[in-house]
Parts: sequence; structure tokens; C-alpha cells
Amino acid sequence: MKSGFITIIGRPNVGKSTLLNKLLGQKIVIATDKPQTTRRRIKGILTNEMGQAVFIDTPGIHRPLDKLGEFLVEESKLAIPDADLVLFLVDGSEPAGLGDKWIVENLLEIKTPVIIVLNKVDKVKDLQKREEILLTYKTLFKENLTTVKISALTGRNIDTLTKTIFKKLPEGDLIYAEDEVTDESVRSIAQEIIREKILINTKDEVPHSVAVQIDKYEEKPDIDRVFVNIFVEHDSQKGILIGKKGSMLKKIGTEARIELEELVQKKVFLSLQVKVEKDWRKKQKNIENWINS
Repeated sequence: MKSGFITIIGRPNVGKSTLLNKLLGQKIVIATDKPQTTRRRIKGILTNEMGQAVFIDTPGIHRPLDKLGEFLVEESKLAIPDADLVLFLVDGSEPAGLGDKWIVENLLEIKTPVIIVLNKVDKVKDLQKREEILLTYKTLFKENLTTVKISALTGRNIDTLTKTIFKKLPEGDLIYAEDEVTDESVRSIAQEIIREKILINTKDEVPHSVAVQIDKYEEKPDIDRVFVNIFVEHDSQKGILIGKKGSMLKKIGTEARIELEELVQKKVFLSLQVKVEKDWRKKQKNIENWINS
């Protein structure tokens, strides 16, 4: 039996969270087209006849512009040293860029095995062009690495990737119980679901400036009562989040509540409060309390 930890790294928006959900066959991490959707390391556990693969989804690696950016990059770095395997996920619809080169030179000159995973290859119909794009990533490394072309969105070649991953993992016993798919608490998952609905429904100026904190989570046999603080940096962002006569906040709350009820299989009461905390992304204490809570 094979078992081990696999870290998924790459630039923002290459599809890391979408890939993890597809590998597991269910949604455990939020995935949107907004940069910085993933803000901390999240584990997803795949157990099958080949063994157990514990995936670690990480924030997209980018040049940090504030304390939050520094935190996100550090979260990704911390996930690499203890991994048995690293998936370097790249956008297979475009050639390697400076961001990919920086990741390789600063994070992937390691002894841990690395698989180059080209995502979004379905966007490139010309087979020769696909190979040319692949070559730009392979030449970033000194040695010849295993490569797999996939589409995380459609599921193309996910089975091939899964088999390749297990071939690279060491022999070992199960790390987690056979029926576990994540070690995230319901509270943490609820927090991420609410933030996902905000990212999907609000304008571009809001997503980067939003932090969601569960103030209180009360579990009862027939209903869960969840009290949430949503922090933004400016009054204008608060206005966008609340919307005309509270319409936007109601929409976000309704969508989040429906998904939460599916998760916990009972009624959910959800209370959302929007608060302004100026420049919270520049304050280490707020980042530690709100992102890693």
C-alpha cells in the first residue's frame, strides 16, 4: 500500500483548488476565478485501492505587496519540506513565465520528487503548440521530470494523474481514517463557503479586501446557528457587500446557508455582520486571527 503527502503549488489562478476537488470527487475547498481565493493550507484526503494520498492545497505563489501577501507565500513555502511529492501545477494554455521560473528557482530545487502538471490543456487545440508550451516548463528544471497534461475543470486525464501520483508515493500505512476526506472543521469549512459566495457575487474591488470570521458556531440536534463577522477595509466596500436595501448581503447569506445545510444535513441559521477594519491586510495580528482561525 502507498501513502504520503502531496503538496500542490503554482501561480495564482492555475486551478489548484479545482484540481483538488476533482481528485477527491467532491468539493472540500472553494474555487473561483479570483486571485488569492485560497489563503491557507488545506488538506484533502484520497483513499482508494492503491493507498492514501493526502493533498495539501496552497495559496498561489506571487510577489507579495502587503502582510497578507507575505502570509500567503509563507503558507505555500511551509507545505513543501515535509511533502513526499510536489505537484507543480501550471497553466498549460500559455508558456512558462517569470512567476513559474521564480517558483522553480526558489522553491523547487529540492530532493522531493516533482510532477509537472499542465492544466487547462483543453484550451489549446493544436497538438504541436501544446508540446511547445510543455517544453517551456520542462526546461526550467535541470533534470527530466514526469509530466501529465490535464483539465481540472473537465476531469480530463485525472485518472492518469492519480495513478502517476500513487506510483511516486512511498510504501506506508493509512495516515487518516479510511472515510476521512479532510481534517478541516465544520466551522472552518463554513467560513470558506461564506467567503466563496462573497468572491463570486461582489465586484473586483471587494474580494481581496474581505476576511470572514466565525464569531460563534452553535450546534444543536435540529439546527446550527452561525454568527459571522465580515471585515472589509473601506466604507465603500461595506456598501457594496450590503447592497441596496441589504439585497447583496441577503443573496450571499442565502447561497451560503443552502450549501451549509447540505453539508451538515440540517437547518442552519446564518447571521452576517459587515464591519470596516481599515488596512487590515497590513496588520499581522488581524491576518493571524482571521485567516488561520
